[in-house]
Amino acid sequence: MTESSMFPAPAAFSYPGHGPKARIGVAICHGFTGSPHSILPWAEHLAAEGFAVSVPLLPGHGTHWRDLARQNWHDWYRGFETAYLDLAARTSDCYVAGLSMGGTIALRTAARHTVAGVAAVNPGLSFYDRRVRIVGLLKYFQRTTPPLQEENSTASATDDGDYSVTPLAAVHQLSRLFSATLRQLPAVRCPVLVFKSDTDAVVPPSSLELLRRRLGSRDLSVVRLPGSGHVATLDVDAPLLFEESARFFLQHARSTTPPAATSENP
Repeated sequence: MTESSMFPAPAAFSYPGHGPKARIGVAICHGFTGSPHSILPWAEHLAAEGFAVSVPLLPGHGTHWRDLARQNWHDWYRGFETAYLDLAARTSDCYVAGLSMGGTIALRTAARHTVAGVAAVNPGLSFYDRRVRIVGLLKYFQRTTPPLQEENSTASATDDGDYSVTPLAAVHQLSRLFSATLRQLPAVRCPVLVFKSDTDAVVPPSSLELLRRRLGSRDLSVVRLPGSGHVATLDVDAPLLFEESARFFLQHARSTTPPAATSENP
């Protein structure tokens, strides 16, 4: 038995949609060292509303940290891109969404494909730890590092496999993904909705500032999540996130009539 088989991978999530909203697809990407578990309530909410939803499991995730060390950022991106293209082929309007690194991958997808819009939760484009600048060298002397954890987080726990340590080789790949996505942000022309937690200890505020400066689209909206940490999809502001994202998807879809305008979230 391999280490990976000791931790069965969390299942991907897929729903074909129902009613008029079945023509609207939403492909959602989980974050670094995470799995579909971290965004499952979001996916299930959208599915209950009638949207067609796809949540893939990225390569190297949901099993063991050694599996993550064997993958590169192109593998992660292609894993999500394949799910997006499949869903887009079956829907009239297809959005991309994601949490943390998943938001980064969603933005890169929007730069490379004609998506209906992007909904990103605490998307990463920069790091708090400046040592990441030398992680390409450091990985040869230090194989792993303790995972970054938030203190006093109210997000519910998930079983994403054994990621008790984080391989520095994977952190290096994450850094390369951020850099590649930053270069392509001017090509994103669709509407973008960002949810930003006030107490996010994982993704620094500089990520949002970089997004504001480099995004090609002029249609950028930011919704504050005052009570949530980084994994906001499992935290106290999750209902707000679910409702606002569903409204965003309906508002910008060509295949349905937009809902009545509502007041902005402060």
